[in-house]
Amino acid sequence: MRRLKLVLILCLFSAAANAQFISNNKKVADVYFQNNEYYAAAEYYKRALQISPDSAGFVLPYGFENKIKEEGPNQDDQEYATFQLAESLRLYKNYTDAEQWYNLAKDFKNPKYILASFWYAETLRANQRFPEAIAAFNDFLNKYRVNDSYAANAKIEIASCQFALYEFRYPRLFKMSRLQNNINNKGSNYTPTLNGDDFYFTSSRPVSSLGRKEVLSDRDKTTKVTKKESPYLNAVYEVSGSPLTESISVKRIGTGGKGKESAAPAFHPNGQVMYITSWTANGDKKIYRLNAVDGGKSWSEPAELGAQVNVKGFNAIQPFVSKDGKYLIFSSNRPGGIGKYDLWYCPLRTDGSVGQAINMGKSINTDEDDQAPYYNPKTEKLLYSSNGKVGMGGFDFYEVKGDFTTWTEPRNLGYPFNSSKDDIYFSSVDDLDTEGYISSDRESLCCLEVFHVKREYLSVRGVVFDCNTMKPLTNATILLVDSLEQFSITTDQSGAYHFKVSSNRKITITAEKDKYLSKVISFNYDDLAKKDTLFSPDICLIPYEIDKPIVLKDILYEFNSAELTPDSELQLDHLYTIMIDNPNIEIQLNAHTDSKGVDIYNLDLSNRRAKSCVDYLVSKGIPEERMTSMGYGEGVPIAPNEIKGKDNPEGRALNRRTEFKVTKK
Repeated sequence: MRRLKLVLILCLFSAAANAQFISNNKKVADVYFQNNEYYAAAEYYKRALQISPDSAGFVLPYGFENKIKEEGPNQDDQEYATFQLAESLRLYKNYTDAEQWYNLAKDFKNPKYILASFWYAETLRANQRFPEAIAAFNDFLNKYRVNDSYAANAKIEIASCQFALYEFRYPRLFKMSRLQNNINNKGSNYTPTLNGDDFYFTSSRPVSSLGRKEVLSDRDKTTKVTKKESPYLNAVYEVSGSPLTESISVKRIGTGGKGKESAAPAFHPNGQVMYITSWTANGDKKIYRLNAVDGGKSWSEPAELGAQVNVKGFNAIQPFVSKDGKYLIFSSNRPGGIGKYDLWYCPLRTDGSVGQAINMGKSINTDEDDQAPYYNPKTEKLLYSSNGKVGMGGFDFYEVKGDFTTWTEPRNLGYPFNSSKDDIYFSSVDDLDTEGYISSDRESLCCLEVFHVKREYLSVRGVVFDCNTMKPLTNATILLVDSLEQFSITTDQSGAYHFKVSSNRKITITAEKDKYLSKVISFNYDDLAKKDTLFSPDICLIPYEIDKPIVLKDILYEFNSAELTPDSELQLDHLYTIMIDNPNIEIQLNAHTDSKGVDIYNLDLSNRRAKSCVDYLVSKGIPEERMTSMGYGEGVPIAPNEIKGKDNPEGRALNRRTEFKVTKK
């Protein structure tokens, strides 16, 4: 009996200790989570779940999946800690580990965890498991009965996964390489930019905190946690040496002011003015201006821009000055926008003051976040990042063309420029944006890193010549259309043309010249893959005059019949291509016979044969109203049917012919 009491007391003590352990760690984790300290929060949610300290990272321990399904007094706490652990991992971008914890949480019966299914699908997408992500998003939509932003985003995510599958199959012409030097150090490294020959970027790498402590509390101020002040502070850094070399020097520059963090440096083209984003721990993010002093060796104290840019109670971030110095573009969640963060621009006056901010409109901004603008007035192209459109996943780069009055539809720059994670902050090293730097967390477990990006090009060369004389055609117009834009040039004295294009998607080349039928040639991705030069030497153009017949060779019929032979249909396909390449022409198809047979029969036979050619082209999709037919029997020979009263088989063969002539262009 005494032994039984002892066992009972030990069990009660163990249960009480267990409950206290879970409760305390959960409260500490909640404080960290509510203060956006997601890594620390994850550690304490892990403790609350009583995962052994020797468990590697956040890997799901053996047997835990079955344990979490067991009903008991602590089930609610365990489910809560599991979901919060998944949330913490996701919010500091550890999608790899978050995936396994959301995979558990998505099956919880409590409806407050319904979004675990959405986030599970998102982690699958971030981990490039696109088919599984599509299935998971569809599963979420099947059980989620609320018509809100999550339902709308799930549909966008499904389209994005399908887009990503296509992009990974057909990569675009970009070369990406992560910088292998001290620029990509501990913490996040992002916002690469150039001021002359000097390279700047933002980093949250650790700085000395001198052992200072800070107190965090939950929303109700009932639980407090004392922790060492975070050494990971955002600041602007300057690089001595080429950012592409291994040997560089990185120096922190003073831009934020006392007690502030700073990020996203942007420079006026005169090199004497810097704009930054700066903030305190509990304050709004605002844009500041600094002036170069000491001959450009250092910078003045930051001065906050006015209400045109910074609106109290809202954030203004990521300034950029257009290369002509005319516009300050930034991202903000200020009132009057379309989504969460929108792109805005202000005119920059010659005295350095800024005009009133103008929203960049619905063609650019979405219901979600649109950020990190870059505009080149020479190309009239705006490059920015958004997480509110169909894309690869996370933030993707999009490109539009315009002049701040009108803009084209945004185009996703595809893979490998974009990845399944966040891709943001482009900066160019030349006037045509052929080379530059971006920030991406594609190769990182948690943080943005700086990558060098360079456009690669496909060289397209060829010669245009006359199909009859085989001589080169000078001043023929060659129009090349790729997936992004179109180019037009004329051939030189040798009939040659040359394009340099940055797309390896479908390319269409159209060759045109006065008094010649146009020719169109198309190449798909498979034709262009793994090539740096596309040679197309066989573009010949057929000369024509209105109402002048052109003989179609080898158009044959069954004996004494208007029925086309299979070989003749193949020959008519050539005319079909001409009709497709020249959509404005109208033609007449003519059929002729030799002198064998009765005249009236030959006339009827030729009419039927000409009509059978038209019928074949109609069956291929050419509108009937673009064609007429005419039979001439033996009435219009082009060679003698007889010579000195004797049969001339060669001449009769020439007379049995089918022709077409252009009647209208």
